[in-house]
Amino acid sequence: MPEKTLNQKLKQFNRQKIFHCLMQEGPCTKQELVSRLGLSLPTINQNLSELAGLIRESGSVGNTGGRRAKLYEIDDQSRLAVGLDITKNCITAVLVDLSGTVVHTERLPYPFVLGEAYARALADLVASSLSAVGAVPEQILGVGIAVPGLVTEDRKRIYYGKILNFTGRTVEDFSRFLPYPVTLENDANAAGFAEVWSCKNLGNAFYISLCNNIGGSVLIQNEIYTGIHQRAGEIGHMTIVPDGRVCYCGKRGCFETYCAATILSDLAGGSLSGFFSLLKSGNLRASAVWQEYLQALAIAVNNIHMLFDCDVILGGYVGAYMEPYLPELQKLAADRNTFASDAAYIRVCRYQTEAPAAGAALPYIDRFRKSLR
Repeated sequence: MPEKTLNQKLKQFNRQKIFHCLMQEGPCTKQELVSRLGLSLPTINQNLSELAGLIRESGSVGNTGGRRAKLYEIDDQSRLAVGLDITKNCITAVLVDLSGTVVHTERLPYPFVLGEAYARALADLVASSLSAVGAVPEQILGVGIAVPGLVTEDRKRIYYGKILNFTGRTVEDFSRFLPYPVTLENDANAAGFAEVWSCKNLGNAFYISLCNNIGGSVLIQNEIYTGIHQRAGEIGHMTIVPDGRVCYCGKRGCFETYCAATILSDLAGGSLSGFFSLLKSGNLRASAVWQEYLQALAIAVNNIHMLFDCDVILGGYVGAYMEPYLPELQKLAADRNTFASDAAYIRVCRYQTEAPAAGAALPYIDRFRKSLR
């Protein structure tokens, strides 16, 4: 390898070490960086200079009688990524900073009809979000769009999109007025990625997105496994009742027809929180629907656990309400399990702040932190 190339790689490696040390440890002095990283003070000085714009001074430490040492920290909002969650009647936008924190959320009720007006609405929503936090376009790493459909491996085209009738539409249909890199993400996989981000040692798990439509995400060693055809985790169309209810996909007995969030919210005028209020009040109809819901969910969860032998994480709209009902679901699942007497492997998601939108934005943050390009 040429000496110039080797030196460039060494410089990049040192920048990454300093950046990640500050990201993990928080504010540090130059001497603390020297001690923790084993780098010379001139190397620390040079790299802090090259990281200007990403790192800032954040006060000082030391005795009042002597010279105080400056502290340096990551300027988390020096770079931002945008996440958009596309649903039938609403667009949700989030801004995520370098720490992975959602710093702004904005919702726009807007029926999905993909055309010029819709694309302009997306661009206007992004611009409004940036304005709300005083961000400028140069800070934006990219825009991730979470969609209720299956997307190609290059994240550029929707190849199955019956829910919103947008099969075959491309990223350009959404991004024509967005002056940033844009990618499409399956909404359940995006939510799964947000869960991985919130729990770095998650390891292996299966994430169930219990929204108005059901999806899943296979998490292996903190990575999303998408399968040969990008269809891994599509449990919404797993049969749990042979010849059961008709699904929008044209088949019968799909998991989605028994555990979509609308099964519950329809009982309360479209309000999921309203349903759970009815349930807590002892409403008999709500209780009966909930018991049927839990039975179907227990079948699906047990089937998943039999296949993967890993934790099963409940997310989505319903997942946010599941904590008080977890023991009951665990018992129902355990009763179906051949090998275990409990179902402690079932848990509620940790990332409950607009997970699909955040998860669509986070890959940009992840790549930037790894590369520092």
